[in-house]
Amino acid sequence: MRALLARLAAILAAVGLLLTSQTLTTAQQAAAADPGYLMVHFTGEGSTNQQMYLSHSTDGLHWNDLNGGGMVLRSTVGTKGVRDPAFVRSPDGSKYWIIATDLCIGCGQGWGDAQTSGSRNLVVWESTDLVTWSQPRLLNVADAIPGAGDAWAPEAIWDPASNDYVLYWATNAPLNGVTKHRIYYAHTTDFRTITTPQVYIDRPGTQGIIDTQIIEVPSGVGNYRYVRASGDGQITLEGSNSILGTWTTLGDLSGVGLSGSQVEGPMWMKFNGTNQWALYLDQYATGGGYMPVLTTDPSNPAAYQKQASTSYNMGGTKKRHGWIMNLTAAEESRVLARWPNTALHRLQSFNFQDRYVRHTNFDVRIDQNVSTSEDSQFRMRTGLADTGTVSFESVNFPGYFLRHSAFDFQLVYNDGTAGFAADASFRQVAGLADATWSSFQSYNYPDRYIRHYAYELKLDPITTATGRSDATFRVTS
Repeated sequence: MRALLARLAAILAAVGLLLTSQTLTTAQQAAAADPGYLMVHFTGEGSTNQQMYLSHSTDGLHWNDLNGGGMVLRSTVGTKGVRDPAFVRSPDGSKYWIIATDLCIGCGQGWGDAQTSGSRNLVVWESTDLVTWSQPRLLNVADAIPGAGDAWAPEAIWDPASNDYVLYWATNAPLNGVTKHRIYYAHTTDFRTITTPQVYIDRPGTQGIIDTQIIEVPSGVGNYRYVRASGDGQITLEGSNSILGTWTTLGDLSGVGLSGSQVEGPMWMKFNGTNQWALYLDQYATGGGYMPVLTTDPSNPAAYQKQASTSYNMGGTKKRHGWIMNLTAAEESRVLARWPNTALHRLQSFNFQDRYVRHTNFDVRIDQNVSTSEDSQFRMRTGLADTGTVSFESVNFPGYFLRHSAFDFQLVYNDGTAGFAADASFRQVAGLADATWSSFQSYNYPDRYIRHYAYELKLDPITTATGRSDATFRVTS
């Protein structure tokens, strides 16, 4: 009898899982017509991978790398590397921020030094449209914490109780005789100034905590308004009815075979149009990148389901600790238009065919031996000033474009002004020295063309055979 009952229970459980799986699949397919999802993340170690990358999904489970898998923002401040980014959208949708860890492992500092004498700043970008971003700036969050060694994995959530953002992050610091990572918090309205940091999450004994992310849960789902998932030796789930109130431990994900020794970087995503969530977890122990577990009740550890590897696809790049935003239709349209998978190109000189256009210290010239240099790679975007023109965006300094000023060329960060757009836009025409090549006519000075002179890029009128050769280039892959 016991064997029969056990068999019946197993069959019923299997049926339940099948029905749940079918419900999730149906909901995701129905939501596919809705606007999709945007993930900000980094991709690994090294100065190039520890930058900002974007990926897009229409269903929340299958991801496509934007910008051809290339970085979309580069930190030029602090350690000049960034990890663990988070999106913040203002309640009225008029402002956006990216906040990230100021950390570049392998760029002159290892893990040990980074924890004890690392950056106590966060890196912040700001935008009003999700596509044109400010230059990065540093926000010091940990100097006021005695003995602080770092500031890692920032997150922020709007708190209606205080009418501002609760900014929270991990800092390694001594307290009560124990040095470890704890989660601290502060209030902010603008991510420029903060209140005095306070301890937010402190696990017992020597157990540290680094990664935590909070979501707000709709009324009628579970017993708590807010649920947070934290990497603290496990993936621990907690619930509360206020962000800064008392939190109740709900359990962890060890019951579905996911312990803190295997996964980290919890990242929530709510499926559009349904009370269903994915909790993405970074498989750091195996280097496998993110995987989703699905649930209809974030507060119930028993409700989470691991997914078969065939049910999701993370795209071409490895996704490391990031954040997922549910897009509006307008946001999605802007984002996809800004970062299409445009090919990489070089500009080869016509009369010095061993030389290519490249930037060095933000100056622009033609140089030899650039085949391995990203300084000579550009994405030819639809012109910033006119769709009939082109603009040249740097591959390794995204957001920076070739721009003329006083008829000299520099690599300059796009400030979003009409003047910048005009200076950075050019009409691609038949080569002045060879019609099978190309020349580039200035949008706002149509009597002038891009040309090199003494190997420096200039914007000049072209009146001689030498000038026509200097102003002719081949667009190569």
